[in-house]
Amino acid sequence: MLARAAAAQLPAGVRQEWVDLRELDLPDFQDGRHENGSWPVGEAERKLRELTLAATDVVLVTPLYWYTVSAQMKRYLDYWSGWARDRELGFQRQMAGRTLWGVTVMAEREESIADGLLITLNNSAGYLRMRFGGVLLGNGSRPGQVRDDERAAVRAKTFFAQEAPLAQYPGTGE
Repeated sequence: MLARAAAAQLPAGVRQEWVDLRELDLPDFQDGRHENGSWPVGEAERKLRELTLAATDVVLVTPLYWYTVSAQMKRYLDYWSGWARDRELGFQRQMAGRTLWGVTVMAEREESIADGLLITLNNSAGYLRMRFGGVLLGNGSRPGQVRDDERAAVRAKTFFAQEAPLAQYPGTGE
């Protein structure tokens, strides 16, 4: 709900593709760096990879689970790792300069509780030399409860209008 409220503020004609990771038959990522052969690309992975590469902006919408992203979102980010190592695909090169945004709802009112999620998304963007627009935070623990968070509703109106700086990846000075 919060992500859709923010997206409703985008100019008319801005293309949006919404993907519910829970509906994809995406197996756990297998890190094959130390194995021979290649990992077979399934239909769900192929679709997700194509959509990711076609996007100018990637908005990761996830509830806050144990101070970071949900299991489905973590699985998706794990696939980024595999795609980044595929020299033919050129995932890192293609994603550089694009923008990563986050939207989350959490039960806690103390926003620093979401710092783990913020770091995860910033570092993911920084590793790929993407811009990072930050995380739109909302409060709620039951479906629909975020509607009662007036502060989040106000933030949603301008969230995508802000300038997204190049993400900083730790230890690189960039």
